[in-house]
Amino acid sequence: MRDGTALAANVYRPKQEGRFPAVLLRTPYGKPGADWGDARKYTSAGYVIVVQDCRGRGKSSGTWDPFASEPNDGFDTQEWLGRQAWCNGEIGTAGGSYGGWTQWASAAGASKHVKCMMPVVPFADVFHDLAYPGGAFQLSLLMGWGVAVGGVPLKPEQLERAFLHLPLRSFGNQFTPKVPFLNDWITHSTYDDYWKQRGIAQRYRDVTVPILNVGGWYDIFSKTTLDLCTEVRAHSRDRLARRNQFVVMGPWAHGVGVQKVGDVDFGPDAKRSMGDLQFQWMEYWLKGHETGVQNWPAYQLFVMGENRWRGENEWPLQRTRYTPYYLRGQGHANSVRGDGFLSLDKPSDEPPDNYVSDPNQPVPTKGGNNLVGAPAGPYDQAEVERRDDVLIYTTTPLEQPVEVTGPVRMILHAASDAPDTDFTAKLVDVFPDGKAINLCDGIIRARFRNGLDKPTFLEPGKPSRFEIDLWVTSNQFRRGHRIRVEIASSNFPRFDRNPNTGAEFGSDLVLKPAKQTVWHDGMRPSHLVLPVIPR
Repeated sequence: MRDGTALAANVYRPKQEGRFPAVLLRTPYGKPGADWGDARKYTSAGYVIVVQDCRGRGKSSGTWDPFASEPNDGFDTQEWLGRQAWCNGEIGTAGGSYGGWTQWASAAGASKHVKCMMPVVPFADVFHDLAYPGGAFQLSLLMGWGVAVGGVPLKPEQLERAFLHLPLRSFGNQFTPKVPFLNDWITHSTYDDYWKQRGIAQRYRDVTVPILNVGGWYDIFSKTTLDLCTEVRAHSRDRLARRNQFVVMGPWAHGVGVQKVGDVDFGPDAKRSMGDLQFQWMEYWLKGHETGVQNWPAYQLFVMGENRWRGENEWPLQRTRYTPYYLRGQGHANSVRGDGFLSLDKPSDEPPDNYVSDPNQPVPTKGGNNLVGAPAGPYDQAEVERRDDVLIYTTTPLEQPVEVTGPVRMILHAASDAPDTDFTAKLVDVFPDGKAINLCDGIIRARFRNGLDKPTFLEPGKPSRFEIDLWVTSNQFRRGHRIRVEIASSNFPRFDRNPNTGAEFGSDLVLKPAKQTVWHDGMRPSHLVLPVIPR
């Protein structure tokens, strides 16, 4: 590397002499061995394949500091690879999760040798995509993954106890050995230079490489998988790159290409071979072979409920009808036993709903967009919906199917007796038998309701407007199903518990209950905004 650090790589080459296109993977999880099946597949087809240990991992030297070195190390590796006598100077990159990040980290400044990329379940902005969506800290993702790559092997029950550690800013000190970068992620709770170094900083104009993103509706990176494609298609200075950004989005969590996820079997069409998809992509861009890539729609989307694939050429879809579904009720929407309902009709004079959020007894994470520390995917929400600190609003059974495909938002008019607190929202598909399957969810930290760069504390009891980003989904609510939204103030351990004190983030040793009020009347019509697709 440019600073003299040596990174280790395994190089798999065809038996015959010559110069070949190369496929590069950079990973923190350890290189495969000599009998790796993908290596045999690619070398027999006339490729060199190179797998490199990230800095400070495997056999590479240097210090392991997640996310920090990948932009420069990625570029330097690409330049090195393109100069080798056995490489023809053309490179495609591949890999998933952190291996997707290693590609996007260098995408805005890629070497001239890079001709295409295929990131699977990728991300590109660590602060917004991983660490602090909505201003709350994604605890199970960052700390669960961070503990594992920090060299601390924990059993699930040990990790569950670790999530309860306070104060949060010393999270990494509870382990042997200590993991200091876990503390750094809490100390740097705003989008400062620390995080700007660990992202592409919205340099979409400088991305000039064809890219195929693969993701899942229940993946921890679902939203960014789509947004990255859309941003480059809109802003890249390179016409070829603008026209050749693609997404394949299935009903998957972090493991893609499967048929059954969580409690739901999405049918045989959900199965996709990522190996075949990647090979077609590389064959087209590195060898010019006609594999059908040139005829793909920009977005291949799996519509859940209907359980079929559909091609689209923009995101969000231009024909979307953003439809408000209003929270309604007589002031007792607590739990599935309450009187809350969801309606297309605006409320007039209705009493608010109230509940107490106790971070010492948080609402548990039950499926959703998770990675470690909590199950990922669609699960029956019955356990969550029995709680009185969860407000439930549900439509009557649908007389006709309703397709919801796109970004989902919740506009909430609420108040708290705490100076700072959280509000969460979850979209749920209720089956005729009562099974309640989660689709997508989100959170807003009250102090950041006006923006992550404009922290403003609440005035006790005073209503404020909160916009909660529930990320994305594609689901057909079938005839006889019901649309539901859950409102609460915690989703643990996916997100950290808000202490409700307003103290400096990560410093609290004591967590306090908060009294919450949600309005749905003529002046403050709380509502869910669904991207309804006309059929």
